[in-house]
Amino acid sequence: MARLTKNMKEALSKFDLEKEHNLDEAAKIVKDITFTKFDASVDVSVRLGVDPRKADQMVRGTVALPNGVGKDVKVLVLCTPDKQAEAEEAGADFVGLDEYIEKIKGGWTDIDVIITMPSVMGKVGALGRVLGPRGLMPNPKSGTVTMDIKKAVTEIKAGKIDFKVDKFGIIHTTVGRASFDADKIAENANELIQTIIKLKPTSAKGTYMKSICLSSTMSPGVKVESKSLMV
Repeated sequence: MARLTKNMKEALSKFDLEKEHNLDEAAKIVKDITFTKFDASVDVSVRLGVDPRKADQMVRGTVALPNGVGKDVKVLVLCTPDKQAEAEEAGADFVGLDEYIEKIKGGWTDIDVIITMPSVMGKVGALGRVLGPRGLMPNPKSGTVTMDIKKAVTEIKAGKIDFKVDKFGIIHTTVGRASFDADKIAENANELIQTIIKLKPTSAKGTYMKSICLSSTMSPGVKVESKSLMV
């Protein structure tokens, strides 16, 4: 068994690892047990009672976090020339088409989100082996394949994120930074959780929200009491 670091021991001494807390309390605890020298990300992990292998139980969606994610999201827009000015004005970091497709084929993925248009998805689809494993493939369901490039870029820059249940039935995503006030972390986390609740598949049986955990980079996880969030 690995030895606990001094910071980890101190973090574990500040709260009960097995106790479930309401979201406001959990956010305060996470801030209190974060010891990184950089501005750590704050993440939410939600274990769902679904079977992701079944198409009708795949939980996927988008949510606009009211307080943003606390970092500059690098956006690449792959579009035709007539849409490039619109993308640049909206704040996209990289705009183009063929030259960026070639860069990606060569292994370049220094971006967080890719937005494209339906008419060029044939070209973008060929990048599936590179983009798919990195979660960068544009998708109409997440609003990243659209003709309204300006709206898509603006929303993502303002804090819109997409999420998807993994093969283990868990949704894991960032909802802010440790430098955020605790109430802003809780507000962002609640917005995500409420969105996930609304997406409950009708075919899912039994307990939908099995567990919720809030943590920061390199911190232990703080259990969140889920029943109070099921409104």
